[in-house]
Amino acid sequence: MTDIRNTLKRGIAELRDAHVPSFTLAAELLLLHILGRDRTWIYSHPEEGISPAVADRFFKLIARRAAGEPTQHLTGKQEFWGLEFEVTPDVLIPRPETEHLIEVALDRLAVREIRAGRPQTLTGESVQIADIGTGSGCIAIALAKELPGATIYATDISNAALAVARRNASRHSVADRIQLIECNLLEGVSRPSRSFDLIVSNPPYIGRREAATLMREVRDHEPEIALYGGEEGYEIYADLHTQAAAHLKPGGLLVLELGHNSLPAVQPLLDVPAWTNVAVTNDLAAIPRVIAAERL
Repeated sequence: MTDIRNTLKRGIAELRDAHVPSFTLAAELLLLHILGRDRTWIYSHPEEGISPAVADRFFKLIARRAAGEPTQHLTGKQEFWGLEFEVTPDVLIPRPETEHLIEVALDRLAVREIRAGRPQTLTGESVQIADIGTGSGCIAIALAKELPGATIYATDISNAALAVARRNASRHSVADRIQLIECNLLEGVSRPSRSFDLIVSNPPYIGRREAATLMREVRDHEPEIALYGGEEGYEIYADLHTQAAAHLKPGGLLVLELGHNSLPAVQPLLDVPAWTNVAVTNDLAAIPRVIAAERL
């Protein structure tokens, strides 16, 4: 029988030798997953014994991570907006930079309420939201938790992704306020034209010509349909803007995540009379990450 300290040490070494990014964190997360413990516990019990069977399960996961499988697929979960989400190979793994999308959406809704002279306590009462390409449901669910009065329509072209989103919505007790729809963009949403207050999306925005430059964890294990937005990566935005313009109320908000190089192609789509108050938000790496606009 081995102990926690030596088991973790060996796991870290194997991932380091395999050139796995953030190898220490990956080994920790896999050991936490196997033991069902938190980080504080394992570091306060370094001499706790681990049975050969448990150690074998851990090192099998280490081997799979060393071969390129994402840690999140091995543990089946990822944190986003302070919430734990189930993830599978059928959905894009939620990224921290997507939290900027939530922040911008909530800020722009709050500004809209202030301008309208309504109470500044933002509950989302009677607000209609669409999340296009919901994947795991992380954006729709985060907004549902922040805006308990809102009704949310979440679309995805993948039925398998919607099954994951449905389980996540149930896990976070918001399934009754999120309508999940299998369709391309907003084509299957049976709502009157110009009826949404907010449309958000983290669309596929990687160009297929960039595939060879992606980390193997992304290129080989995340769903292509959620990654690639065309040969250049920004082709989907034109249809997104057209459908958003048709579905947003006057004064409604469009908030989109951007790829690392897509701003020059996307911003001109909003530089037309139908849109106003266009703003771009950078992420922590100073990359333009979110673009938002208001429908006239």
